Amino acid sequence: MTVIAPPALRWPDDWPRFGMGGAALGNIFAEYSEAEAQATFAAAWDAGVRYFDTAPWYGHGLSEHRLGSALRNFPRDQVLVSTKVGRIYEPARRGEDARVQWKGGLNFAVRYDYSAEGFAQSFTQSQLRLGQPSVDALIIHDLDQEYQGAAFDGHMAALTGSGLAYLHGLKAGGEISAVGMGMNALADFAAIAPWIDVDFFLLAMPYTLADQAALHGPMAECVRRGIKIVLGAPFASGLLAAPSAPGVMYAYQPATPEMVRKAQAMEAVCLRHGVPLAAAALQFPLLHPAVVSVIPGAVSPSQVRANAANVALTIPPQLWADLKAANLIDPDAPTGA
Repeated sequence: MTVIAPPALRWPDDWPRFGMGGAALGNIFAEYSEAEAQATFAAAWDAGVRYFDTAPWYGHGLSEHRLGSALRNFPRDQVLVSTKVGRIYEPARRGEDARVQWKGGLNFAVRYDYSAEGFAQSFTQSQLRLGQPSVDALIIHDLDQEYQGAAFDGHMAALTGSGLAYLHGLKAGGEISAVGMGMNALADFAAIAPWIDVDFFLLAMPYTLADQAALHGPMAECVRRGIKIVLGAPFASGLLAAPSAPGVMYAYQPATPEMVRKAQAMEAVCLRHGVPLAAAALQFPLLHPAVVSVIPGAVSPSQVRANAANVALTIPPQLWADLKAANLIDPDAPTGA
């Protein structure tokens, strides 16, 4: 039996500080063409992006298909790829539309399974959509109490009963390099961080420039236990990229006037230092000792290039001090100053 050698890049030493999330190109808020998606991935490569994250959920498989098309143009040993497990897809019945919560995407129906058997099936489907025999990390996706409702306890029992052990078996066998878990809500992050056996959390919302409520609880637990963090959604659904934009979103919902005012106040401080708010939003999480990577999404080459420039921009330490003095970020937030 031929064994495929793992990529040259390894977790966590080679994990890039700056990557790209794939939710937006699954058509989360708007529809984008295949040409736009491939141009965006190509621009990401040209801008130095070497870590790409995706998930079956993003466009019901569309994001994985699109990333897979792009990966065939990149040297695989120079790219790190993560995707997620917990959802299994089946074709929708002919004439029915099973798509939910996405503007576009593929017409497949989803079911949840956090057991070893379910994870194995989810992983196999992802490999086929990506066109790749291997990925670098698998992430437990959307096992949140509010999201799963009455099914949460059963899914958690499946995870602890066999699912988590299956993922660690893949890691021990060299099929993946790291086991992760996605976190969307502070309450779930706080409940799970002290005990779950994972290498990293992928956070989407609990720790951003707009909100550091997780700082003294689960973020501190991650430091104590040596669990790393990949920071998804650093722009908090758009608020920290363009707080004055019409219909701006925060945490996947229309931003409240209070949050818009806070973001605009942050932007005013940033602009006094000649720094775009988006640059501060991208770099702030990376100052925390547990955070190893930040992965904003992008839907155009110009967005990718802007993200790359902003993550590389030199930010004066006084900017962070001014944000703290204005009570706009937690006074204990790590800022390197």
